[in-house]
Amino acid sequence: MDLGVKHSRLGNNLFPILSSWTRPVGDGEPKMLALNVLLLGDRQSGRSSVGNALIGGEEFQTGLCIFGDSVTTEHRLLSRTFQRYFRRQGAESDLLLRVVDTPPGMPRPQNVRELCPEGVHVLVLVVRADLPNTNTHLVEHVETLFGPEWRRHALLVFTHADRLKEAGLQTSVYLTQTSDWLRALAEEVEGGVTFLDNSCDWPSVRGRPLRERLLRLSARNHHTPLAVRTGTTH
Repeated sequence: MDLGVKHSRLGNNLFPILSSWTRPVGDGEPKMLALNVLLLGDRQSGRSSVGNALIGGEEFQTGLCIFGDSVTTEHRLLSRTFQRYFRRQGAESDLLLRVVDTPPGMPRPQNVRELCPEGVHVLVLVVRADLPNTNTHLVEHVETLFGPEWRRHALLVFTHADRLKEAGLQTSVYLTQTSDWLRALAEEVEGGVTFLDNSCDWPSVRGRPLRERLLRLSARNHHTPLAVRTGTTH
């Protein structure tokens, strides 16, 4: 695994436009799958922590907000290459994961286009399990950005699942008792639902299962990216 994390902020994109599959120079070298992942959610939902789990580090800034403000105030892209991460058609393949963290609410379409000019392979929608009614406009924002096809590329991550354990509530029961909009969202996203325990060591414990879920979802879509809708200017 290459533990070097590459950074990019808006206006200083360090990454070339990539197709999903590329082959490094040199005979016998493994192929590389490049996936763009977009994190979406409300303030304090845990987007940055999910990003850290995906890249297996602590590079995205996390912490408590001050006076209700979000820690993440601008779009930020981090990249990590996981060498020989999986096998495809009998051959070893590297995984280049490019994760974009966004400020709360609806991200600016032009920013998403600049950081992911080739499109977004997986949308990770992040919601706090203990605060299920804080981002009821999430579906509307995603639909505005990507159109109805976004459901095929999305998965839902509930953070702070340890709060459910403390309340003696099983995740399966939680999904039947949560708000209508969130229950409908859980049923719509084709990538399914994941619960993350904030009391665990996310990068080492939760990162790989979440990455593998991303891989399965992207493979289901033949690693075809989702483009921001033309004419979206918000």
